[in-house]
Amino acid sequence: MEAPMENAPLRAYLVDDESLAIERLKRLLASAGGLLITGSATDPAAALDYLNGASIDVLFLDIQMPGLNGFELLSRLKEQPLVIFTTAYDEYALKAFEVNSIDYLMKPIDPEQLARALKKLDRLRPSLKPEWQQNPELPALLKELAASLRGERMNFPRRIASRMGERIAFLDLAAVTHFLARDKLTYAVVNGRQHCVDQTIAELERRLDPARFLRVHRSALVNVDWIHEVNSWFAGKVILSLKDAQRTQIPVARDRIHFLKSRLGI
Repeated sequence: MEAPMENAPLRAYLVDDESLAIERLKRLLASAGGLLITGSATDPAAALDYLNGASIDVLFLDIQMPGLNGFELLSRLKEQPLVIFTTAYDEYALKAFEVNSIDYLMKPIDPEQLARALKKLDRLRPSLKPEWQQNPELPALLKELAASLRGERMNFPRRIASRMGERIAFLDLAAVTHFLARDKLTYAVVNGRQHCVDQTIAELERRLDPARFLRVHRSALVNVDWIHEVNSWFAGKVILSLKDAQRTQIPVARDRIHFLKSRLGI
């Protein structure tokens, strides 16, 4: 994706299966200014063809659409643009945050919502390719979210294997407070004891139930049922306190704080 000139308006494309929703968003964007709308589509398949042959900066994307839903469309793009999701359903808003979108707008979109999203977009303007867009794990996550949106049930495991020499133990995932990565190894923690597992944090994040396990740091995956407190420290730092006997404390990466608070409803 080619970056626009410093003072040039950002190039935007709109996708929504409701033509009235697109017209309303166009009017709101025109009033707000700062963006150049390069096109729009009510057919997600047509949008896919356009986006794979054009260069844009930001995509306003409906989530629930016939044929291809928003996550499916993203999973088929050659390059990931910045995304602002639009949705009429609260349940999809949290899923939108899982792909690190700029923001999500609840329908019917109001000017204040849009102004908030555009302000976030403006802050990212100096660097229009955040690290998440280059994340090799993103396509797999998008496909998983797309399947979830279509109502396809994922078969999440209830136990996980831990190898100790020649012996393999099976841990109940409900008892695992968190997973942590250290010294190129991954551990499942149960009652304060660490059990080595043969999967990376990224692999566990893809494999385990996202409603239960939440990645809060590149080296930590937490069982949300074991979260006791969320503590805000100085300089914007956030620390999780677990309700295990050790009252384990886990730092939250700065780029995961918003997602964590959204997931926990705080």
